Amino acid sequence: MEKLIKELQNKIVDVLNLVDVQPDDIKADDPLVGGSLGIDSIDVLEMVIMIEKDYNIRIDNRELGVKVFATLKTLATYIHENSPGLPN
Repeated sequence: MEKLIKELQNKIVDVLNLVDVQPDDIKADDPLVGGSLGIDSIDVLEMVIMIEKDYNIRIDNRELGVKVFATLKTLATYIHENSPGLPN
């Protein structure tokens, strides 16, 4: 799971073009949306597209998105549990 969290930290910085943020600045238990990173609903949409493409997982409703994108840890857990390409 730690490897997946590191991978997601790098992908989030790249996909969202967070120029003033280093991957290690994204802590596992800090809020992703509305927190210090400044991630908004447009950014969430970009992350959803990245997750669908890279992990073959659909996040197709707002309620699920709110739960999944609460923190980096909840995102990694959801991917780990639902991606057909990752070992469980």
